[in-house]
Amino acid sequence: MTTTQNKILGHDEIQHKIKRIAYQIYETFVEEDEIVIAGIANGGLEFARKIQHTFNDIADIKTTLCEVKIDKQNLLAPISTSLDKSAYENKALVLADDVLNTGGTLIYGVKHFLEVPLKKFKTVVLVDRNHKKYPIKADFKGISLSTSLQEHVEVLFKEGDDAVCLH
Repeated sequence: MTTTQNKILGHDEIQHKIKRIAYQIYETFVEEDEIVIAGIANGGLEFARKIQHTFNDIADIKTTLCEVKIDKQNLLAPISTSLDKSAYENKALVLADDVLNTGGTLIYGVKHFLEVPLKKFKTVVLVDRNHKKYPIKADFKGISLSTSLQEHVEVLFKEGDDAVCLH
């Protein structure tokens, strides 16, 4: 059986979407002094890093990156973050993931951050696949992609050669 790979987004298109998302985040959080950008490991964290880098080029709001570790095979397992809860308490927070598929990872990530008071909370994904099992939506998204359940979306972050592929 051969796997066909179709590139949905190339490097320049992804950079354009990240820049647009960074501006949307800036418009939403323009009154804030600091924003925590939390990325779900692995692809979500890399996406969050890219957003943070672009955001820092356009805004003078302090950003702090936070890694969120979620066991995607067992969503009820404890979630860990690279920051202590006190580091994001009463702050503005953006939770980032690369692909929103069923919504399980994102909704459990949201649940984790709702355990502390936040000033403002938004979600961002690069690809929204529209196969949600949970009542969650991304506030900011790069692309909405209607796919079959048999298809797999892969986000590849490689220096100078980012891509979103459909298998």
